[in-house]
Amino acid sequence: MSGLYIGYLTGEYPRATDTWIQREIAALRRQGIEITTFSIRRPGPEHLVGPEQEEGQATTTYLLEQISPTRLLSDHLKRLIRSPRRYVETLNLAWRTKRPGIRGGLYQLFYFAEAVVLASEVERRGIDHLHNHLGDSSCTVAMLAADLARCPFSFTLHGPAIFFEPYTWRLDEKIKRSAFTACISHFCRSQAAIFAPDFTDKLHIVHCGIEPERLSPVNHEGRGTRLLFVGRIALDKGIEVLVDAIAELRERHTDLTLTVVGDGPRREFLEDLCRRRSLTDRVTFVGSKNQEEVAKLLMDHDIFVLPSFAEGVPVVLMEAMGAGLPVVATHVGGMTELVTDDVSGFLVRPFDREQLTSRIEELIDDPALRDRIGRAGRATVLADFVSAAEATRLARLITNHRLGVVSAVRPELSRVPDDA
Repeated sequence: MSGLYIGYLTGEYPRATDTWIQREIAALRRQGIEITTFSIRRPGPEHLVGPEQEEGQATTTYLLEQISPTRLLSDHLKRLIRSPRRYVETLNLAWRTKRPGIRGGLYQLFYFAEAVVLASEVERRGIDHLHNHLGDSSCTVAMLAADLARCPFSFTLHGPAIFFEPYTWRLDEKIKRSAFTACISHFCRSQAAIFAPDFTDKLHIVHCGIEPERLSPVNHEGRGTRLLFVGRIALDKGIEVLVDAIAELRERHTDLTLTVVGDGPRREFLEDLCRRRSLTDRVTFVGSKNQEEVAKLLMDHDIFVLPSFAEGVPVVLMEAMGAGLPVVATHVGGMTELVTDDVSGFLVRPFDREQLTSRIEELIDDPALRDRIGRAGRATVLADFVSAAEATRLARLITNHRLGVVSAVRPELSRVPDDA
């Protein structure tokens, strides 16, 4: 698809936890689409966990680093002189969509200042379409920049956090003004429809995805006592419930272990909890890992557990299933669109330690069950959660909008022709 030039915006890029965005961009580039990545701010060094992140950071334009008093004054004056009406209309849009309170108004002025710089970059580079991931502050910047530059914009809506404060972030206005909104699941689409009921035709399904060639199916033999969790160590991940399950199971399964991959605000608390529960020989915290390291860890474990209280459709669960690991996850958000209970994994009630413990124990001593569920999980991911295919769906949405063609809710998978 030669000739299409996309600007890609996120709040922080590239982060260790957002590998699916990196895969999506790489897949689009393999289709011949030119992409420039923009980010509001540069992520911290803890996110540079591998060559993909290092390369992504080296080629990303960071808006806050582009802003100086001289550039701000220059860009704003040029835009005000060239198109005063457009400038004032966009400033009014920014004010109408600000968060409540004085602080919300101040932040919105910052977002408007960033949007003016981004709009200048979009125009200078000749970008055809602006796409943003997540619906919060970076999406506000994308919406305002697109309005200033008269460039179509779209965004990928994830959840669940945005659905806790949809009016704060004016999700309704963003969907209304977008060329389209890519929702990661039917559950996500249904939540978005609540806040933009007159624009459901703009809500489409594009999954996050994995690169299955990075993952080899696990061979299930003997006891399955090596448990794995991968994710941000935060309250909503429910890791305390998993620690409780380990404490209950340790007497009956003396070789049971849990590896916790990731970092976050609850790590210190959880490490202390494991010390108090005398579980330091059973639970190991290894910090953030890159894609290759996570793939190896998946190969070295028997069962993947994700006891979250809230989720969209987690990519890490796709990766575990892609590696043929049986998964135990909670019945929240869009989980049922990935995991079919007792077929491609086990779904348990959130915060239900007894059910979580029971499901893990079912898998420990039954390699045939682990193998059956693991194979079904891998088949599910290969059928509907592959990065290259999902990138094609996103490219189809962008091209259809440019051509004025109506897209299906789940965009067609046929490759966009080079002359589109």
